[in-house]
Amino acid sequence: MKFLVSILVGAMLFFSNSLIAQNKTTITATVVNVTSDDGKVGFALYNKTTFMMQPLQSKNAKIVDGKSTVIFENIEVGEYSIICFHDKNDNDKMDFEPNGMPKEDYGASNNVMNFGPPSYEDSKFTVADKKVSLEIKF
Repeated sequence: MKFLVSILVGAMLFFSNSLIAQNKTTITATVVNVTSDDGKVGFALYNKTTFMMQPLQSKNAKIVDGKSTVIFENIEVGEYSIICFHDKNDNDKMDFEPNGMPKEDYGASNNVMNFGPPSYEDSKFTVADKKVSLEIKF
């Protein structure tokens, strides 16, 4: 009897984990116009609450022929934003001029570039139940 209960509990856990995994997907983000293959591109994934503070996920990617791609995994349905920058000198931070202007190229999802930092409203996109693929331009 204990063996049968163990099998039933195991099956329930397996199927519940399968259902949870079905509600998650991936976001592929590619910067398509990096000016050189020096350094790397840093990507940060945010939601409205975490925007430009603590990213939900962050990744770095090599640059090959002016392109850099990352895949954010286990993404739940919702609204998100991606900000990225070209870390030319590989120091893991965005560098700025003394007057506050960025020294390194940057971009955001939806490619809306106004004077000043990206905004959540301009860069937000929706993740449903399918994989999302974005092209970002600096």
